[in-house]
Amino acid sequence: MEKYMIGFKDAILGTIDWTWKSVIYEVPWYSNYFWGLIILSLLVWSMEILFPWRKEQSVFRKDFWLDGFYMFFNFFLFAIAISGFYKLLQLGFEDIGISEDSLALFDPSSWPMWSQLLVFFVVLDFVQWFTHTLLHKYPFFWKYHKVHHSVKEMGFAAHLRYHWMENILYKPLKTFGVMILFGFEPTQAYIVHFIAIAIGHINHANIKITWGPLKYIFNNPVMHLYHHAYTIPEGSYGVNFGISLSVWDYIFKTDYIPEDSGTIELGFPGDEVFPKDFVSQNTYGFKKGQQ
Repeated sequence: MEKYMIGFKDAILGTIDWTWKSVIYEVPWYSNYFWGLIILSLLVWSMEILFPWRKEQSVFRKDFWLDGFYMFFNFFLFAIAISGFYKLLQLGFEDIGISEDSLALFDPSSWPMWSQLLVFFVVLDFVQWFTHTLLHKYPFFWKYHKVHHSVKEMGFAAHLRYHWMENILYKPLKTFGVMILFGFEPTQAYIVHFIAIAIGHINHANIKITWGPLKYIFNNPVMHLYHHAYTIPEGSYGVNFGISLSVWDYIFKTDYIPEDSGTIELGFPGDEVFPKDFVSQNTYGFKKGQQ
């Protein structure tokens, strides 16, 4: 028990220390997610300002500041809060003989770094795509995912507007998927994480990019806008579930881009009564009758 208590405390204090050192720039620049997130956000926001897809949309769109807060809450504050619990899970697995690489189907540690990163990127993205489909398909998950779909005007910061419960649902599946198929994170995994953040920001931004023929591989703002559409194809529980890659949607026939004007209504039926403030959105789903 003492091991677990020490591990819990050390994980939280360690995450706080790393976050603070990131803020004051005492960690390597290539793994500084605090300033990296800020720089990427400013770059993509600048693209929105200079090349807006929906020109009538304000630079400070609806819920701009709310989504800005979500970015830092989900990426840093909640990460601190939950780090101790993830450490408890890690220690629990270790006590029953399960380590990061014990479930791996193959060992890519001897591969060139570029191939490790490529496989890690693809595996991680597929696990996220699969998890994302679950968030839409099952009512228990959807009631939390509604927070992300309550966005009524799309912009880069909407990327990280999501209910804290998604961290609980997403991360274990991501970790488990990587453990089984890959075994560990490559040494330079930060490259993959920063690429995923950049793609996610761009996909939610008010800019029109389709990547040409590469649209069948990489997700894009036009495709992802229809993921947030108020009206989805009849009989469907959602479309365009891709995170960084669109290829999964084309493979599994969940792709849908009927036109590219960007003028569609966003949200979901009933969103007019959905909570509008941060606290109410993040306590949504726990009261009886909230689906």
